[in-house]
Amino acid sequence: MSEHIAACIAVGELEDFIHRVLLRCGTDEASADAVTRALVTASRMGTDSHGLRLLPHYVQALKGGRINGRPTPNFTQRLAATGYLDADDGFGHLAGYRAIDHAIDMAETAGIGAVAVGNSSHFGAAGCYALAAARRGYIGLSLCNADALVSLHQGQTPFHGTNPIAFAAPVPDSPPYLLDMATSSIPWNRVKQYRAIDRTLPPNVVVDAHGELTTDPQQAASLLPLGGADFGFKGAGLAGMVEVLSATLTGMIHGFRMLPMTGEDMSTPRGVGHFFLVMHPGAFSDRETYERAMQAYLEDLRAQPALEGRQVLAPGDREWRCQARRDAEGIPLDTANLAAYRQLAETLELAPPMLV
Repeated sequence: MSEHIAACIAVGELEDFIHRVLLRCGTDEASADAVTRALVTASRMGTDSHGLRLLPHYVQALKGGRINGRPTPNFTQRLAATGYLDADDGFGHLAGYRAIDHAIDMAETAGIGAVAVGNSSHFGAAGCYALAAARRGYIGLSLCNADALVSLHQGQTPFHGTNPIAFAAPVPDSPPYLLDMATSSIPWNRVKQYRAIDRTLPPNVVVDAHGELTTDPQQAASLLPLGGADFGFKGAGLAGMVEVLSATLTGMIHGFRMLPMTGEDMSTPRGVGHFFLVMHPGAFSDRETYERAMQAYLEDLRAQPALEGRQVLAPGDREWRCQARRDAEGIPLDTANLAAYRQLAETLELAPPMLV
């Protein structure tokens, strides 16, 4: 066990505890189900920055009134394959899963479905929603804008959010192909996670308040865009694409003017925007053609020669291996998360989660 890992928790126990916490904080069943599903999905796959560690923050946002725990999301279909979902300032997780459901309904008849979401909030890991489409046999894409934490290429101050892009595609008789990435060098939650456990960051991913590169998470003031100091124009450009699809299509404010995710104001809704696209593989040629081609592509990819001591992996391979291990052994809790969960249980007068 790593020196930073204090304990492990079984998947079912984690699901039960998160669900109990959210209901105790006044959410409806649909919101509690969606948040639990997304956080546990992320933690099972090893996306620790967007998994169980977010629960205390969501509790704080619920108590402050920033997030509506009992929203009435409203979907309006605009054309045959497009629609808008007003999330009613509820959890982004509920909005994300609902949007994917609506997009799938449209894709089933039109071959494609796109849903823009407004008046939402943080939705955790973008991959959860693309994955939800892929597990039902569809190709999924999910995007989200966020508050300014990432400098522009050669810029001095934060402008874009981490603005994630997630893409998932079904694979016959196998887990889906899954790409889930921030358009920043790393997610900001990774910085917070490393601060909590006093772990050094990789080089060329963050800068301090003076714009100088640093590996000290305590000194990190801004993330660099994907590509780092030399090639960050690529990440900055992708972040801009996400901003256009997530904010401008929905009429939401863009990340530079968005209320920060963390801070003293936990009462004002943030107005986050999302964008989801779902495609029916059989709408372009036929499903059998797609499945044969997908299998052939992945077989060729994984068969490529690797560097000594390394292995070529397809997007998602690492996540599915981690999921299998954590399903068997439990999901790790570092010292900071263990303390936070115990504090939640005490404060809300709930039985603490059982550890393995």
